This record gives sequence, structure tokens and C-alpha cells, in this order.
Amino acid sequence: MGFEFTLVDVFSDRPFGGNQLAVFPDAEGIADGTMQQLAREFNFSETTFVLPPRDLSHTCQVRIFTPNQELPFAGHPTVGTAAVLASLSKGDAAERQFVFEEGIGPVTVAVDGSTIRLHLRFPDYETTDEAPPAAAIAKALALPEDAIAESWYAGVGLKFCFVRLADRELVDRAVLDKAAWAAEIADGWSPHLYFFAGDYRDGAHLHARFFAPAVGVDEDPATGSACAALVASLAQRSPEQNGTYRLQIDQGVAMGRPSALEGTAHKENGRLTEVIVGGHATIVGNGTMTLPGKPSI
Repeated sequence: MGFEFTLVDVFSDRPFGGNQLAVFPDAEGIADGTMQQLAREFNFSETTFVLPPRDLSHTCQVRIFTPNQELPFAGHPTVGTAAVLASLSKGDAAERQFVFEEGIGPVTVAVDGSTIRLHLRFPDYETTDEAPPAAAIAKALALPEDAIAESWYAGVGLKFCFVRLADRELVDRAVLDKAAWAAEIADGWSPHLYFFAGDYRDGAHLHARFFAPAVGVDEDPATGSACAALVASLAQRSPEQNGTYRLQIDQGVAMGRPSALEGTAHKENGRLTEVIVGGHATIVGNGTMTLPGKPSI
């Protein structure tokens, strides 16, 4: 039995940049275990599987798998899946806005040419008073402890350990020490190390990298869910009760897969009302995966 897939480079306006994604636009009939095996076979940060919606007012259900596990939400798979479905809609304007059923609930995605923006309305922003262990983080990044300017935990759908480094050169110099990470970071509030440099304020342009060995991804070239949580953190940490906050993020540069992400957060009466993550996506190929007629798992 053959299942068609599309390859797309997400958060890039050209091939071979951004974050790779495999999308199965009609995955009905693929068993859960086989989805995980396919994600491991592609070995991208994530692979998505599009299924009929549970609620007919939504476009479809989207399931997201890393090589190791299923995720409730992730940014670049959401953006890339929308790009693929828009390419299959034959220009129907009504199909340029989608509502995906994901593990965190409905996610609205708007497609305007090669630009895609996902919208999280009234997102569930998570954080903790627990302080990340600066010395352990520095060791896991193979950097001196004074390289860390600040760090905190936060998440929107997925939890992250955010680390602001003193300068861009330190971001590029970091190397994942897996033994140090496993010993002191892996069991924390979040094991996912998203580190960046830049003036962390509204309108800033940041330079970032992301290490996520807990989900089988040593380094990710573009992380939309981290962009969402980072701009949400900026809004939540502001003393202002109302405002719009924007960030531009370069990621994947050290990997040779430069990515460009834009994040926006809206805050009203002290409450986070919407987070938007946007960027380009470039379709690079299509194919068919041959599977047994009746999946065994």
C-alpha cells in the first residue's frame, strides 16, 4: 500500500534551508506505531500525519512525531503542513486558512503565498519559579558559567529552558555535552535547551540555537514552538498590562540550514490573548512510501 508524502523546508524561502519536514497529507490507514516508525525512518526533527477531523468544523487532525515520540504541538510541523495542504488546494482561497486539531487543541493557520502564520488564541502559557541550574547549563553547553546572562523556564504547548547568552559568538561556540546534559538537565522542569543572544526586548532580532536530545533531536534548525514561548515570555514579563510584542529570530545558521522566524504576542488587561508565529516554507519534493497492506503495529 502506498502513502504519498511531501518534503518541505520550513522557515526558509529557498530549498535546503530551514527545518526539514515530511508530511503525509492523507494518512488515514497508517497505524500509530507505523507513524512512529516512519518518523524514525525520515529522521527529521518531526514528521506529520494528516487525518480526518474529529470536529467537522475543523480542517483536519494533525499528528506530529519526532524520531522518538509524538508531540502535542510543534511550530515548524504546523507551518509546514499548512504549506503542503495549501499547495494541494488548487488555489481555492477558502482553503488558505486551516484549523488543525492538535494535542493542545485547535490551531488556526493562515497561508498567504509562501508566508504562513500560526495563531494560538488565549494560549496556555506555563512557567515556574524554579530557577534553571546555570552552572549545569553552562557545562551542558560546554561554555563558561559567566557566558549565561539569564535563564528561565516557560512554554506554550511545549516547555523550554530559555538561556540568554552574553553574545552571539557564544551561541555559535556552544557544543552539546550529552553526558553533562543527562546528568543535570534531563530531569528538570524542561530538558530542552533553547539558547540565544541579543537584546531581549520588543522588536529585537535574536540569534538562537536549540538542543533537544530528550526527543531524539540533538540540534533543531528552526523551532516554532520555542519562538511562540519566547515572545509569550516577553509579553508576560513586561509590567505593561496591554501591548504587542515582536521578535525576529535567526536559527540553524551554525548547522548550514539558516532559518528565519517571526513571533508576535498580544497582551490585554494583563492576559496573553494571542501568539503568532510566522515565516516562509518551501516545498522541495514528493514521493510515495510503500507500506504493508495491513500495518502490523
